Amino acid sequence: MRAIRRFTVRTVLPAELAALGELVHNLRWSWHPETMDLFAEVDADLWEQVGHDPVALLGAVTPARLTELAADRRFLRRLADAADDLREYMTAPRWYQTLPDSARAIAYFSPEFGIAAALPQYSGGLGILAGDHLKAASDLGVPILAVGLLYRHGYFTQTLSPEGWQLEHYPSLDAGGLPLSLLKEPDGTPVKIRLSLPDERVLHAQVWVAQVGRVPLLLLDSDVAENDNAARDVTDRLYGGGTDHRLMQELLLGVGGVRAIRAYCRITGHPEPEVFHTNEGHAGFLGLERIRELTEARMSFDEALEAVRAGTVFTTHTPVPAGIDRFPRDMIERHFGGANAWPTVPVERILALGAESDPSRFNMAVMGMRLAQRVNGVSKLHGEVSREMFKDLWPGFDVDEVPIGSITNGVHAPTWVGRELMELAGREVPTLVERARGWEDIQKIPDEEIWRIRGQLRRRLVEGARVRLRKSWRERGASDAELGWIDDALDPEVLTIGFARRVPSYKRLTLMLRDPARLRELLLHPDRPVQIVIAGKAHPADEGGKKLIQQIVKFADQPEVRHRIVFLPDYDMALGQLMVQGCDVWLNNPLRPLEASGTSGMKSALNGGLNLSIRDGWWDEWYDGTNGWAIPTADGVANPDRRDELEAAALYDLIEDEVSDRFYDRAYDGLPRRWMEMVKHTLASLGPKVLAGRMLREYVLNLYNPAAASARALSADSYAPAKAFAAWRVRVTRAWPGVRVEHVEATGVGDTPEVGASIELHATIALGDLDPDDVQVQAAYGKVGPHDELERPSYATLSVQSVDDDRRAHYTGKVPLDRTGAFGYTVRVVPHHPLLVTPAELGLVTVPEEPTGMTNGTLR
Repeated sequence: MRAIRRFTVRTVLPAELAALGELVHNLRWSWHPETMDLFAEVDADLWEQVGHDPVALLGAVTPARLTELAADRRFLRRLADAADDLREYMTAPRWYQTLPDSARAIAYFSPEFGIAAALPQYSGGLGILAGDHLKAASDLGVPILAVGLLYRHGYFTQTLSPEGWQLEHYPSLDAGGLPLSLLKEPDGTPVKIRLSLPDERVLHAQVWVAQVGRVPLLLLDSDVAENDNAARDVTDRLYGGGTDHRLMQELLLGVGGVRAIRAYCRITGHPEPEVFHTNEGHAGFLGLERIRELTEARMSFDEALEAVRAGTVFTTHTPVPAGIDRFPRDMIERHFGGANAWPTVPVERILALGAESDPSRFNMAVMGMRLAQRVNGVSKLHGEVSREMFKDLWPGFDVDEVPIGSITNGVHAPTWVGRELMELAGREVPTLVERARGWEDIQKIPDEEIWRIRGQLRRRLVEGARVRLRKSWRERGASDAELGWIDDALDPEVLTIGFARRVPSYKRLTLMLRDPARLRELLLHPDRPVQIVIAGKAHPADEGGKKLIQQIVKFADQPEVRHRIVFLPDYDMALGQLMVQGCDVWLNNPLRPLEASGTSGMKSALNGGLNLSIRDGWWDEWYDGTNGWAIPTADGVANPDRRDELEAAALYDLIEDEVSDRFYDRAYDGLPRRWMEMVKHTLASLGPKVLAGRMLREYVLNLYNPAAASARALSADSYAPAKAFAAWRVRVTRAWPGVRVEHVEATGVGDTPEVGASIELHATIALGDLDPDDVQVQAAYGKVGPHDELERPSYATLSVQSVDDDRRAHYTGKVPLDRTGAFGYTVRVVPHHPLLVTPAELGLVTVPEEPTGMTNGTLR
């Protein structure tokens, strides 16, 4: 018989062990080895059986063992020390507390969070990045308050059929068996968030709190008795269901998430966030809820919009339009209009925020950008791709001026770096672990020490892979008698390449199979063999991705190669840690430029692995020619099959001629000295760049604190500046059609202009109903292309000299002739206000109707 309900009965700890519960329910243990050692001491065998899950450990340990521990003085001393260390970590000032005028709190919204394998609320890179973001924020003392959803079935677990087809399973999760606590009112009743739905329905959600070091993570859960069956299933699984289900999840995350924050701050006294950061468009509705709050406090929609935008940061993670959430327009109308409308937030204004080129669709990323004054991609290349992708939101401006910046992702070293390497660094370069400084001193660590640890990590991967491989073959129907070969699958002395990620088509899982005979030769080379460990999940609805997995599995099933190439099902954080620590080379071969950032290669690099990658995402900006290998790309080849063929051939050549040659080139003492030279250079050159701490510092200094300053500026004096700014924006937008560049002339050019000289521009601008203070007149100048287009121009601001009675203003300024070759200039008018972050923010610009006064020439 099957149980109709499952729940976890928690252990009652003896008073002497109360601190153990405190340690278990703060997820800092997931990146703090000393605390993990303490848990292992509770019951070493049981600790392994529960997969290093301390909540499960306490649920399974016997009362007799707890009584024994409560009388063990040595254990109690270690427990007291660990508890004191956690309390000091939670309260002591850290980097953020040294900054002046910083944000009191930052709200961080994401649909998934990869914190630990014991809290399976993630599917891939977006969630892992979000988890590392919170951990780094905790380590640096950044006061983030995070918001997500609690998925009762998490993301799916993956097995394979006998034919190698991906099968999905959705195990039920009991919140009582997770490191969570229920948010309750002072009277002990659970907090309930309510959202009105069409047809007079109501969506209720309770709020679970995961403590991620210093960072509270609020997870909304719709599986409550007050909901009907459909509403209870809103948080059933991550990225499951159809369009309506996805919309309900995003409404709960965005709108419900803001309401959960208000409740948490009211109950706990946590400071209210000044900055709201939405990690991809899934949480974009949070901006609408904040507008509703302000409009109900007697602000107009436009005034509330400016106040909300000032304190909002939006991060885009997708490099392709197909990766953006888009909903039918009528679906949005149904949720925000009619009887379900918010009285102070017109549905027409909501629809306008998400309007895109297709009038029938509502675009979540577009809404997110219109609701945020600061937008960023997740690598330099991705920033360029995003500016091109969203340039139509800022018409009239060059792509380089589109106000989308970039902060390259980073990874949380204590989570992903092998413990042996962390301890080695702590002994040899203590400043590296304590303050993330001294990377250049890695060169002083003896090669044999790093190589010894690399061997330990590789062997651990091989042993773990054999366990997972045996389990997978059993699930596929094989008997133990057929699996003796697994004892020799993989070899801890062989060059090991790792490939693990989600399996959409653009990541090209099967590029390595382009020439099976060539791959077979590499795997079975008599002197320089290669072995490949592969993992990855395809989205349950992605039949193409499942076919790619099946192709890999069928190749890896062949008896002659199965000891050299393996596919390990159920890619999760635990397997990810095993692979990035144990692989010598990390392979990444996406279609450039479709990898927004990628972080698994960063984790491998921190573990002394070398990257073998297409120059995409983060690798494009940080590859230096000697810290790994760049797979050449056939960017100009239009035929995708031909492109794959060329890039696969380049991949095979690199593995055979450079990677394996260097790995197996051993000195007299058996050490691969040339290989270790690359490893040390990789650690020294990439180490300080790929850290999540570096990433968080950039978010704080470049986005969070400026956003907090903007939010404070607009909210002062009961939002008087926001009201004035909104009125200015409306006035300027309405009057902009009357702004014209009527005449431009230059003096000082001469017949033979020479570099180092300058020209003086005189421009006449019709201001219409605007004042000179409302605009900025700029000269754009620099290199010109074959069609007179300015290429990456520079800008000089012209000064107003006089204004005629008919509101024609006269401006002058100098343009330096600062380069040789073809040179040109023009004049443009853009809005100007102290509260604007960039001239492009309003999307308004006026240029000459004809290239009046345009000068092209060659400077000598």
